Amino acid sequence: MPWRETTVEAERREFVIWALRGEVPFRTLCRRFGVSAPTGRLWLARYRQEGDAGLHDRSRRPLRQPARLSDEVEHDVCALAERYPAWGARKLRRRLADRGATWVPAASTIQRVLERNGISRVRAGRAAARQRFEMEVPNALWQMDFKGYIPLSRGGQCHPLTALDDHSRFNVILASCGNERRETVQEQLTRAFERYGLPERMLMDNGAPWGYTQARQHTRLSAWLIRLDIVVGHGRPYHPQTQGKEERFHRTLRLEVLDRRPQWRDLDEVQTALDDWRQVYNFERPHDALDGATPATRYRPSVRPWPSQLPAVEYDAGEIVRTVGDHGEVSFHGREELVGRGFKGERVAIRPSGDGVWEVYYCKQRVARIEAG
Repeated sequence: MPWRETTVEAERREFVIWALRGEVPFRTLCRRFGVSAPTGRLWLARYRQEGDAGLHDRSRRPLRQPARLSDEVEHDVCALAERYPAWGARKLRRRLADRGATWVPAASTIQRVLERNGISRVRAGRAAARQRFEMEVPNALWQMDFKGYIPLSRGGQCHPLTALDDHSRFNVILASCGNERRETVQEQLTRAFERYGLPERMLMDNGAPWGYTQARQHTRLSAWLIRLDIVVGHGRPYHPQTQGKEERFHRTLRLEVLDRRPQWRDLDEVQTALDDWRQVYNFERPHDALDGATPATRYRPSVRPWPSQLPAVEYDAGEIVRTVGDHGEVSFHGREELVGRGFKGERVAIRPSGDGVWEVYYCKQRVARIEAG
């Protein structure tokens, strides 16, 4: 049996006394005291060198810990965790690497550092792998939406407007808006187009000011985008996953910015916070869907520049061209056909597609269908 816990040093002392006398064969003595021969020789050697002090338990902590984090690295980890309070160990590890750290500890080590320093982090396993769909190049598609609204203590509401590049997840618009009107959205889009150029397509949901109902399939905003040669698309009604990247971005925005303050004063205060975080999101924050890269590493501005003036609406000679009326209708074959109020006063082309079906185009995009009655 092993040393008894309550008399361990006394038993060791008795063992070495008997061992020094040599009256009992050493292995037999070890067997009677319930220890192995190597352990018996260890305690005997310590007693010879140190006397009774050699029989005390010693710390099992190694004299050297080559894998132990230096104080400098541990300080860097804690400083990053303070700067990015919503990030977990994996993102902190990637950020350390991106900053050029000479040695980057494992995520599990970073997690222990956080726990040791009383920095709370939720341990989250990796989400189950799922197939992701994304455009092959930047600016092939931008997703755009409002992130609900935030009441402001000085009155009014903030409606955060966001837009992402589908390929890179780069945020091109993050604006604190006082409403969700077309003029407000168009102003923010204009700023984004001037800086980043024009995307090929844009995807929006079905609410105002984008709209996608039978009576309002296109609004004046979508007509403006089509005029810029941007293909406009809408998500399926009641299917927010169609804009999954925007939905995910909104959850991150809420967690890392909006929910971190109990009350926001005004639009300017919100915009300052959004501007600061946008730099972090685009240029510093590792993105899991990008294998830990930042959106900025995958984004490039569009080669399609913002035009100094809207392109003219032109159609081929001989096409059937109609001007859209006040209620979004055109006259065709003696009937009033609905095209959309967003095109009020604009010229559209009506082209046959076969089987008595006609398609209505505004610039290069089909915007309605007419079936022969």
